[in-house]
Amino acid sequence: MLKKLVVLLLLCMLLTTSVYAQEALNFASTQMVPAAEQLFAKSVLLKGFTDDSGINVEFIPMEYPDLFTRLTAEVFAKKVTISLIGELHGGLDLMNTNGLLDDLSGITLPDRTFIKSLADYSILGDKKIYVPWMQATFVMAINKKAFQYLPEGLKIEDITGASAKWTYEALLNWSKKLNEEFKVPKLGFPMGPKGLWHRFLHGSIYPSFTGYQAAAFDSVRAVQLWEYLKELRPYIHPSSSVWESMDEPLLKEEVLIAWDHTARIKNAVIEKPEDFAIVPCPRGPQGRGYITVAVGLAIPTGAPQRDNAVKLIDYLTSPAIQVKMLENIGFFPTIQEAEGVIPEGALKVLTNGVLTQSGAPDSIISMIPSLGAKAGEFSAAYRDAFTRIVVEGADINTTITSLADKLRAIFKEIGVPLV
Repeated sequence: MLKKLVVLLLLCMLLTTSVYAQEALNFASTQMVPAAEQLFAKSVLLKGFTDDSGINVEFIPMEYPDLFTRLTAEVFAKKVTISLIGELHGGLDLMNTNGLLDDLSGITLPDRTFIKSLADYSILGDKKIYVPWMQATFVMAINKKAFQYLPEGLKIEDITGASAKWTYEALLNWSKKLNEEFKVPKLGFPMGPKGLWHRFLHGSIYPSFTGYQAAAFDSVRAVQLWEYLKELRPYIHPSSSVWESMDEPLLKEEVLIAWDHTARIKNAVIEKPEDFAIVPCPRGPQGRGYITVAVGLAIPTGAPQRDNAVKLIDYLTSPAIQVKMLENIGFFPTIQEAEGVIPEGALKVLTNGVLTQSGAPDSIISMIPSLGAKAGEFSAAYRDAFTRIVVEGADINTTITSLADKLRAIFKEIGVPLV
């Protein structure tokens, strides 16, 4: 009888251990939500991790507010079921403010060098709230023919290597020289109604000249910015006002220099990778401003399977997996070592430019402000300023003072600090 009880007890222990071993690690993500990307995440990305580690992962795609609501409820009830989170910087910042995230300062990820600017953003106060996972950004695309007409004192290496000589003043001088050679402007921006011109204004040139997107909107440095844009405008291709992406103008050689989101110039580079160089944005008096869409990996407070979650972070930030995500979903690596794994071709051209920009010592990263329903009004303020000042010739000080009041009111209403 005693032997039977011992056998039954051992069987129960084995069954319990087996069930626990098979319990999946829940990975909730606001990224890779579309059906095709979910399929890649489950059948390729995470399957590879399970095959290598023996750890089962349940991928849970979620919308931004749903993830925040669920995690808040779980953490405060002290019944956390999510072990790992994939989310944008802004969402992770909000989660951390509400006490939902663990401190990752103590984890070690060997054999990789995270891009410093992204790594710095992942630390709030003394707490590392996430590990940089993926990024998307805005860059400049150069038809290599334009390198034949560089202004005096500027070299190709200055532009491709983000040297201190690659400035907005250099861009102006280069655009002037191209205009002289071709008798038509060869600089282009996506200024059409659905183009991302407003992102250039608030995320690239404003930080470069003032150090901020909105906090110094009506400053003395902002006046200098608008004076610069008035001087640059004659050298911007007139069709920019209707262009919504720059891939076609680049392929048709209507422009030789263009600024846009990586996704909107990618087709040009894929079709003719030998013709183009992807380079960092120029720098202004305060630094080299540009927007990045940063995605991080975070562990909730009180998460189960924390050690396994760290193993998954290690896997997802490894060079080979970073490249696999670039090839399949178009997000760029966050580690320098990935550059050496990317095969030659269009993706290599794009990645070189992205990594050089994000690795530049004078980088000023801008994150798109989380303004909810007011996001459209925020973007419209910058476009309105350009139209009134540069196109219509309105007084700079009067215009930016009026619009600065509107911007401050938007941030105050939403309850987020000025950026």
